[in-house]
Amino acid sequence: MSDAPSETLSGQGVPRALAARVPFYYGWIVLACLCCAGFARQGSAVATFSIFVEPLTREFGWSRTAVSGAVSLGGLLAALVAPLIGPLLDRRGSRLVLCLAVLVSGTALLLLSLTPSLLVFYLLFCIARMNWAGPFELGIYAGLNNWFLARRTAAASIANLAQMLGLATMPLIAQFAIARAGWRAGWVALGAAVMIIGFLPVALLLVRRPEDMGLKPDRARPGDAGAGASPHLEPAFSRPQALRTASFWLLMLYAMTIYPVQAGVSLHQAAHLVRRGLDPTTAALIVSSFSLASAAATIACGFLPRRWPIRFPLAAAGLLAGIATWLMPGINSAADGYLCAGLFGAGIGSMLTLLPIAWADYFGRANYGAIRGLALPCQVLAQAAGPLVSGALYDWTGTYTLSLHVFAALSALSIVVALAAKEPGRA
Repeated sequence: MSDAPSETLSGQGVPRALAARVPFYYGWIVLACLCCAGFARQGSAVATFSIFVEPLTREFGWSRTAVSGAVSLGGLLAALVAPLIGPLLDRRGSRLVLCLAVLVSGTALLLLSLTPSLLVFYLLFCIARMNWAGPFELGIYAGLNNWFLARRTAAASIANLAQMLGLATMPLIAQFAIARAGWRAGWVALGAAVMIIGFLPVALLLVRRPEDMGLKPDRARPGDAGAGASPHLEPAFSRPQALRTASFWLLMLYAMTIYPVQAGVSLHQAAHLVRRGLDPTTAALIVSSFSLASAAATIACGFLPRRWPIRFPLAAAGLLAGIATWLMPGINSAADGYLCAGLFGAGIGSMLTLLPIAWADYFGRANYGAIRGLALPCQVLAQAAGPLVSGALYDWTGTYTLSLHVFAALSALSIVVALAAKEPGRA
C-alpha cells in the first residue's frame, strides 16, 4: 500500500489538491463557509424569536416569563454540552459540529410550526436555542481562529457581519411570513432558510486546520501594520494553564455581565416597542436596524489595529450598551427607537466580534475549544438569565423599565471588568 497522502482528507471531504488550485489562501473559503453557518444560526436568535412573542402570548395566553423560560432553558442545555464539545472541536474540527447544528436547528424550527402546547414549544425551541448558544458559537470561532492569526480581527469582523446580516434578515423573513399566513408560517420560513443557507457549504468545503491541507495559518509580513507586535509568537496555553491566569476569569466575568444585557434586551425589544405605542411592523424594522448597527460596528472592528489592547474596545462596547439600555424606557417615537437600537447594536456588535478574538489572542488556538468550552457554560447561563429576568420583572411591574435599568447597571460593571482583563504572559 502506498504511503502517499490520501487524495481526500479523512473526515473533511475536500481534496488536498484543491489548496493548490485556488489562487488565494484557502482560509477565505473556510471563512465563507463559516459565514453561511453564522447567517443560518440566527434563525433561533433571541432577536428573531422576539417577533413571535406577541402572537404566541396572544394565541395561547402564556406569560412573558413562560415564553422567556424557553430561551433560558436552552441556554442551560448549552451550558451542559459546551465542555464536551470543546475538546471534540480541537480534535475533529468544526465541520461535524456545525453540520449537525444546522440540521438539528432547522428541523426544530420547522416543527415549531406544529406547536400545540407550551411543553412542545419548550422541547423544540430549547433544542434550537441550545445549538445557537453552544455548537454554533464554538464551531464558528474555533474554525475561524484555526485559520487566521494576523488577519484574525478582519476575519472575525467578516464572520460577525454575516451573522448580523442574518440577524437583520431572519426577523424580516419571519414577520413577512407571519403577516401573510400567521406565526406557524413564520417558523416554516425560518427552518427552510436555515437548512438552505447553512448546510451544503459547511458539509462540502470546511477543513479543520490549514495544516490538514499542507498549509500554514496566515502570518503577518514585515511591516504589516495590521499585525500585532509579535505575530510569530502565538500563545499556546493548555486548559490548566489558562485556568491559573486572572485573564481567564476576568474574560469570563465580562461575558457574564454583558451577555444578560444582550439576550434580555434582544428577546423583549419588539414587545417593548409595541408597548411604547409603535406598530408591529415598525417594531420589526427597528429590531432589524439594531442588527444593521451591529453589522456596522462589526465592520469597524475589522479596522482596529492589532497592536491596541483588546480590553479597551471591549470596555467601549459595554459603554454603548449601557447608554442604550438606560435610554430605552423613554422611547416615545420611531426615531427614539432607532436611536436606541443604533447605540445598542453598535455595542453588542462590537462585543460579539471582539470577545472570541480576545480568547484566541490571550490563550492561542491549540486548545481554543477546550478553554472556551470551559468558560462558555457561565456565559450561556448568564445569557439565559437575561430574558428570564426581563420577563419576570415585566410580569411583576407591567413594564420593562426596571429590567432595562438593571441591564444598564450590568453594562457599567462590564466596563470595569474589561479594563482589568489584561493579556496574560506567554505559556
